[in-house]
Amino acid sequence: MPRHLGFDVPPTLALLPDAAVAKYLGRGLQSGQEGPPQVALRKASVPLPDAAAVRWRTEPVRDLLEEATHRFAEDRTAADGWLAPRLHATLRMTRAEAGDGRLWNHLAVVVAPDYVVWRHKGADIAQASRFAGPHYTQCFSRLWWAAELFRDGPDYRPVEIACRVQDVLNTTLRLDVVDHRPTAHALLSVFDSLFSSGVARPGDHVNALSAAVNAAGSTLVYDVLAPDGPPLLDELQAWIAEAEHAPPVPWNRLPEGPDDGRVPAASVRALLPLFERLRVEAPLRRRGAGAGSTAESAREPTVPAPRGVSLDKDLPPHTV
Repeated sequence: MPRHLGFDVPPTLALLPDAAVAKYLGRGLQSGQEGPPQVALRKASVPLPDAAAVRWRTEPVRDLLEEATHRFAEDRTAADGWLAPRLHATLRMTRAEAGDGRLWNHLAVVVAPDYVVWRHKGADIAQASRFAGPHYTQCFSRLWWAAELFRDGPDYRPVEIACRVQDVLNTTLRLDVVDHRPTAHALLSVFDSLFSSGVARPGDHVNALSAAVNAAGSTLVYDVLAPDGPPLLDELQAWIAEAEHAPPVPWNRLPEGPDDGRVPAASVRALLPLFERLRVEAPLRRRGAGAGSTAESAREPTVPAPRGVSLDKDLPPHTV
């Protein structure tokens, strides 16, 4: 990431309200030509309740982001699959905490606006929604939630599959149904088969199947067809508490997530025949000629507008 912007990174994360982002986010910051107005933004930020906790330190996150820019200088979209599990394992928190968009605002606007520009800048600027936007669009929130929703307990390997084609993040991550872990993993199983088969334009198949599964989910109760196990909250809390003395996440192998329960394999298998049938029957809406399946997609996904990840519903109340 560029070092010439001349801004100081605060030592810990905080909460930055949307109003402050709207006031101070301009084309200079979005284009990478200017650094953030640190004094004003820090005054507008709200300290986290446990701001002194190690898990909120910014230095490990900055180290990850700088490594990602070096590793993936020639293929920025490929950085997502590497960064998502490591960001999740570095920023250890509950879903309730991750559902506070002010945290992601602070990370993107105050701590790492240069990464947002590096990863998402188009011909001119990075869109404002990459700094402060929905959980499935904001630069860092979408990666944390992808890791949270697609991991299999401590195993982040499914997250790498989810990040292989951008349409999974752009489309599937929006859906209510991926809040149900067997559904999310059954979708990934079908996607992985598509990706491995070398099918042309895999993103079109991802979008079509995601829309079909989401529509079918309005009449079929997936959690009855494929029950999930209860979340192991004590194990999750223990993993979060371990951040106080955990070493930095490894760069050349996947980290381990919380051992809070594996996805029942029998439930995933129960959904696969249905999803395969939906895949065959789902109509494809092809994008314009010349658009690559792994490239950043500028268009809006063709799926019903969902709430996604239960952020508009009640999140688990447990906190640390």
